[in-house]
Amino acid sequence: MNGRSDITERITEREAIAAEITACRACPRLVRFREKVAREKRRMYVQDDYWGRPVPGFGDRDARVVIVGLAPGAHGANRTGRVFTGDRSGAFLYAALHRAGLASQPTSVRRDDGLVLYGAFVLLAVRCVPPDNAPARDEIARCARFVDAEAALVPRATVALALGAIAWRAWLDHLARTGVAIPRPRPRFAHGAEARLGDAWLVGSYHPSQQNTQTGRLTVEMFDRVVARARALAGMPDSG
Repeated sequence: MNGRSDITERITEREAIAAEITACRACPRLVRFREKVAREKRRMYVQDDYWGRPVPGFGDRDARVVIVGLAPGAHGANRTGRVFTGDRSGAFLYAALHRAGLASQPTSVRRDDGLVLYGAFVLLAVRCVPPDNAPARDEIARCARFVDAEAALVPRATVALALGAIAWRAWLDHLARTGVAIPRPRPRFAHGAEARLGDAWLVGSYHPSQQNTQTGRLTVEMFDRVVARARALAGMPDSG
């Protein structure tokens, strides 16, 4: 297979997976909640046409780093349809990726804003916004096949940066399903935690939620360091 047809096949596969994700209605509680948010809207976005569906991943098909988030924001990705787009968590994340040379611009406000990722792919452990940002175990489990499917789209990735404990556990579960030996006891999540698992690395960071960034639990400097570490472990040249 030549290079052009290989790229076309991968794009087609990505589109097929994205279509499967956005059509999913497997979790009744999440379906009800995501659609309720999309109907009622936040006052400042009352003129917006909310996405109100599950959210697929986004990024570079040649990614070396996979960034694993928790779930769509109620008025972020659940509104815009792109991961970490349209809310303050996304603003924090993509600004850091831009500083690290992994994003074409520091902002992410809508699906068609021109943002391009370089060497990075962002996906979510859960594809629908959960009430109180707290998905149930069975809801996380139902989304696991989408984590597996999108991870397979980026075969060059050797580092996963997990944003929060749920994302950390979801990626460990993904690795276990793909045959990677996971030590016992399992590696524990912490900000800056690292685990070598097979031929790849898992790195932990606090989630860039407002609860963390506005209280100082996660600072710009802390997040920049962990993103830089993920880049280094992936063998990517220094962005500076």
